[in-house]
Amino acid sequence: MELGVDAVWLSPFYPSPQADAGYDVADYRDVDPLFGSLADADKLIAEARSRGLRVIVDLVPNHTSSAHRWFTAALAAAPGSPERDRYIFRDGLGDDGAQPPNDWQSVFGGPAWTRVTDPDGRPGQWYLHLFDTGQPDLNWDNPEVRAEFLDVLRFWLDRGVDGFRVDVAHGLIKQADLADWEEPQEILSGNEIDKPRPPMWDQEGVHEIYREWRRVLDSYPDERVLVAEAWVEPAERLARYVRPDEMHQAFNFEYLLASWTAPAQYAVITRSLEATDAVGAPTTWVLSNHDVVRHASRLGLDVRGGRPNGIGIGDPQPDTALGLRRARAATLLMLALPGSAYLYQGEELGLPEHTTMPDEARQDPTWKRSGQTVRGRDGCRVPIPWEADAPSYGFGPTDASWLPQPPLWAEYALDRQRDAPGSTYELYRTALRLRREHGLGRGTLEWLGTGDEVLSFRNAGLTVLTNFGDAAVPLPAGAELAVSSAPLTDDGRVPTDVTVWVRA
Repeated sequence: MELGVDAVWLSPFYPSPQADAGYDVADYRDVDPLFGSLADADKLIAEARSRGLRVIVDLVPNHTSSAHRWFTAALAAAPGSPERDRYIFRDGLGDDGAQPPNDWQSVFGGPAWTRVTDPDGRPGQWYLHLFDTGQPDLNWDNPEVRAEFLDVLRFWLDRGVDGFRVDVAHGLIKQADLADWEEPQEILSGNEIDKPRPPMWDQEGVHEIYREWRRVLDSYPDERVLVAEAWVEPAERLARYVRPDEMHQAFNFEYLLASWTAPAQYAVITRSLEATDAVGAPTTWVLSNHDVVRHASRLGLDVRGGRPNGIGIGDPQPDTALGLRRARAATLLMLALPGSAYLYQGEELGLPEHTTMPDEARQDPTWKRSGQTVRGRDGCRVPIPWEADAPSYGFGPTDASWLPQPPLWAEYALDRQRDAPGSTYELYRTALRLRREHGLGRGTLEWLGTGDEVLSFRNAGLTVLTNFGDAAVPLPAGAELAVSSAPLTDDGRVPTDVTVWVRA
C-alpha cells in the first residue's frame, strides 16, 4: 500500500518440477511446498483484502507439466485413448514414424514435438509442446479439458481471488490441420501485421473459451477480472480479447516493444486507444515483465526499444545511466495514459537487468534448448533488493538466492530509496498518488503536440510533455510543475529524455 498500487499479480505458485519457473503446473489446486500451503494462500488473500489490495493469480491453461497426473496417464495409455486425447499426440511422419508430425518449433528453441517410448519399450507417438518438453500442450478441443479449467476457476474464485492473468491466452486453440509453419518461431512473438496468422496462435476458437470463462466470473459477487497475456498484433485483433463478453484486460505488448521515439510512441498509443475504445474496454499498458529485458536496461541499448532475448557476459551492454533516465521518463508517460497500468516487481526501484549473470547459473529453458546461443529471461527474474546491507539484500536469511544478485544492486535497495528525494521509488510513489488523485486511468487523452521530438497531451486536468529531442524545451506557458522524471534545466526547461506532468 505504501507504493500506491491497488492489486498484486502472483506468478505461478502451484506444485511444479520448476522446469520453467513454475509455468509447468503439476496440480492447479494446490501450492508448491517451496512457497507454503493452501492455508498460507488463504491467509495471503485475506490479508491483502484487508489492506485494500486485490489478488490476481496466474493461470496456465495452454499446457501442463509433464508431471501432471493427466500426462502420466497419457504416457501409460494407448494411442487414440481418452487419456491421450487430453493432449496433442500424433503419429510421426515417414515409414517408421521417426519424423515429427510437422515442422513447428518451440518458442524456447528446438522442435515443438517429442517422441515418447511406449510401455513395451518401442518408439511411439509424438506430443506437442510449444514450450519446453516438460510442458505438453493440452487439447482444448476436448470437452474434458474445458470442464477441468472451469472447475479450476471456481476453486480459486471460491477461495477469494479477484481474477486471473491467463498465460499464453492466444495459444490454446491450434489450427485443426496442424499445418507446417516455415517462419521462425521467436519467443512469444505474436503476429506481425503483414504476415498470415501462425497456425498455433490467435485462432478464432479461443474466444469461445473466454466467453465461457467470463460467464463463470460474472456469476461471483464483486468484480472479478480476466487479464490476457496475448502477444497479438495488430491492435484491432488484440482488442477482440476484451470485447464486453470476454476478458477485461489484455497486456499491450505492442506498446512495450515500441521504440523510444516520439513518432513511434504517438503511433502505438493512438492505435491502441482507438482499438480498445471501439470495443468499450480500457487499454492495459506495460513496460516490463518476467519475459523481457527490464526497460531500465532495454532503453539503454543503442537501438531504442530493442528487444534482445536476454543479455549476458560478452553481449553489448546497456548504458545504465541512459537506460534509467529513459525508463523514468517512459514510466511517467505510461502512468499518465488513460487505462490500466501494470508494474513489474523491482521497476519501482529502477532495477536494471542482471546483464552479467554467469551462464552456469542460468535456469531459463531457452538457454539450453537454443544450444546456449540465446540467454533468455533469467536476468529480469532475479530477486529484488529490499535491504542494502542484509544477506541476499533481504530476500532470505543467507546470501543464497534462487538466481544470483549482482553486487551493484545494493544502491537500488528499497531501504536506501524510501523517503530519499529524487529516488526512483519516490518518483513512482508520487506518480501513482497523482494518477489516483486526478483519475488519469479513467480520463481521456487529448493530443496537444505530436512532432518528431516532443509529445504532449492533456488528461484529466494535467498536461504531460515528453522530450525525445536533443535540445531542452520550455514548459507550457504558466505551467505549475506537478512531477518530473528528472530535474529541469537551470532556466526551467525540460531536458532530453524527460517527462513532466504540469498543471496548466
